[in-house]
Amino acid sequence: MATTVGVALRGHPCVELNMTSNTTTTVPLTKVIGSLFYLLIFPAMLFLLGGDWRWPEAWVYSAIFLLMSFGTLLYLYFHDPALLKERFGSPIQQTQKPWDKVLLLLFFFEFIVWFAIMPLDARRYAWSPPFPSWLRATGALLQIVATYFVFEALRENTFAAPVVKMQKERGQKVISTGLYGIVRHPMYAGATLLFIAGPLLLGSIAGLALGLVLIVTIGARAVGEEAMLKEELDGYRDYMQKVKWRMIPFLF
Repeated sequence: MATTVGVALRGHPCVELNMTSNTTTTVPLTKVIGSLFYLLIFPAMLFLLGGDWRWPEAWVYSAIFLLMSFGTLLYLYFHDPALLKERFGSPIQQTQKPWDKVLLLLFFFEFIVWFAIMPLDARRYAWSPPFPSWLRATGALLQIVATYFVFEALRENTFAAPVVKMQKERGQKVISTGLYGIVRHPMYAGATLLFIAGPLLLGSIAGLALGLVLIVTIGARAVGEEAMLKEELDGYRDYMQKVKWRMIPFLF
């Protein structure tokens, strides 16, 4: 965890973090700003593919999505630039487990199809019947809960890299505080809720079906990741004995 955070706003803007291990991590401000604009692509996709800028559920979804994304990005920028640098890393890395390269590419493909099918299904072509208001409201509530899970997972775990690998150079250790005391993969738990919440809020049966496919994919990734952690991370086997569930209490 950081002991000192400094923000340089002149010359080449960056965030500098002095770690307890005496390493220095910098994140260009231009890269952060670029990411903020990149995130706007997803709400734009909803409206363009849906063909209706007055779609109220898409506005609700977009507001929650952008508040979560912008808030998390800015939090990491100021409080954990080391993790932010990891999150900006390539989805294909040299130290990444080979099986994860395949699984992550599969996940990205599934995610894009999932995100694109929802506005086509729910709005443009209306393949799904209209969802009742209470079901759409449930989706919005679940999306808020899911965003909390994802944010808390990143806040608690500075080693939450986007790829499955060991981070010995950063002194990786077991994290068991916060939501990690309830499930071993709270970020995956949050993602599970997101893949259910979005289709419920937007009103897409096809989105629910593809969301289940995404949930199975991240479940498989959790199993593979834990196989690595049991063998390579000190204390993880003991942690598994204390926290019984991977993603969903009493189920998985």
